[in-house]
Amino acid sequence: MLQNNSNIKSLIDKLWNNFWSGGISNPLTAIEQITYLIFMKRLDDLEAKRERDAEFTGEKYASRFSGKYKVPGSRDDDEGIDKSELRWSNFKRRPADEMLLHVQTKVFPFLKDLNGATSPFTKHMANAVFIMPKASLLVEAINIIEQLFIEIEKDASEGGQAFQDIQGDVYELLLSEIASAGKNGQFRTPRHIIKLMSELVSPQLGQRMADPTSGTGGFILGYYLYILTDIVRKTDPSKLTRDEDGFERATMSAFLTEEVKQILAQSMFGFDIDTTMVRLGLMNLMMHGIDEPQIDYKDTLSKSFNEDALYDIIMANPPFTGNIDKGDINASLKLPTTKTELLFVERIFTMLKMGGTSAVIVPQGVLFGSGNAFVTLRKMLIEKAELKAVIAMPSGVFKPYAGVSTAILVFTKGGETSKVWFYDMQADGYTLDDKRNKIEASDLPDIVTQFKARHEKKENDREAKYFFVPKAEIVANDYDLSISKYKEEIYNEVVYEKPEVIFGNLEDIEIIIRSGLAELKELTK
Repeated sequence: MLQNNSNIKSLIDKLWNNFWSGGISNPLTAIEQITYLIFMKRLDDLEAKRERDAEFTGEKYASRFSGKYKVPGSRDDDEGIDKSELRWSNFKRRPADEMLLHVQTKVFPFLKDLNGATSPFTKHMANAVFIMPKASLLVEAINIIEQLFIEIEKDASEGGQAFQDIQGDVYELLLSEIASAGKNGQFRTPRHIIKLMSELVSPQLGQRMADPTSGTGGFILGYYLYILTDIVRKTDPSKLTRDEDGFERATMSAFLTEEVKQILAQSMFGFDIDTTMVRLGLMNLMMHGIDEPQIDYKDTLSKSFNEDALYDIIMANPPFTGNIDKGDINASLKLPTTKTELLFVERIFTMLKMGGTSAVIVPQGVLFGSGNAFVTLRKMLIEKAELKAVIAMPSGVFKPYAGVSTAILVFTKGGETSKVWFYDMQADGYTLDDKRNKIEASDLPDIVTQFKARHEKKENDREAKYFFVPKAEIVANDYDLSISKYKEEIYNEVVYEKPEVIFGNLEDIEIIIRSGLAELKELTK
């Protein structure tokens, strides 16, 4: 993890400081520009690896950098330039001013059109702009990114993590700068929480999966990594290891066949209302090896969205604050509210097929709010679905971005709820302050183990971390789903000595102190 690599952290800080002092002070603009550069570097590295692999195996491989590229706006008789000139490894050697012009007018247009005219990536990159105020800033940024990748390689070889995992850590640390603003209640979901939710819903290859508020693509990436790990688990479990959060992981490349890639590309979908987030999400997934990610610009609460009953699995962390204009709400959403944290849960319910399963993060207020819309939503999850689990998370999980208390709801549409399983998560493997340093204590592996082993007929202890609550009891409590409503707290009686004994002990202590002081005075005479 990056917490243990001071070199990587200092390089990222240096990168941010350079952009700030270079005139790009808006975090969202800075992350976009840095992402474009990292993407150029990663694209070159990936192509170089694929070329080496093809040469080793004797297979034919058509590199993205082979052939000619005709720069937009060039003359009709212009044959274009060799695509090899657009590689990071080549253009980084150019003189500063020449390099800036080359990247602005040739490399970036090539990048925008990378996947062809009809791809989601090209569609959402259409209005993207490469902003670099001066050539010296580009040179400095390229040098820092080069050093970053050297550190990533070093960390991967020494720490045993996959290269893309560490690069993902680096990228997510950059993305966290956006979340620090807490814009519209949106903040990045920590990767270990995404891993936990993936384990709870267990997506399978071929299922249709979605995230209606996909942001930078964390949950889509969660589907991808879980499924690839599951393939290794079923094919060669000896290649599995435990990661720093206690979850099974594996080296993916050997099992990621073209057939698997095609199936995954056609089964993972993300939607977001922010065009910048859509672009960042697309590049995030492409840098993790998903060549044709399906993330689209759509407001999933609006009247124009029509994706009902299409998905087998949905994971999401919708925005927790905000309201939508009543006139803009999709007619399929029936809750009497404009609160987005309630409407998104209903939207997820409508997007699921019958028998489809979701894990969604909600603020604690959703669990016990007394308003009509709050109760109606909880009633829907109990009466029209099988509400499998309510996992209460401590308030520090989303620090330093937010201190709100949250819970994970796991439900299957169309099932029947007889009892709901509750778990009181007290530790997620990191300190619950703003620093979020790694610690030993973590309930995450236990949550997965106990969730998969849960059985309604097992002994039920309301004083334990996890327990079942019958549907009838929840209904009687106005569908309240807060764990504090049902958990029995343990109170240990404290027995104090009688007052006369306490006063006697104090007198003895006073005599000892006076005696000691008298001895000190004698010694100092």
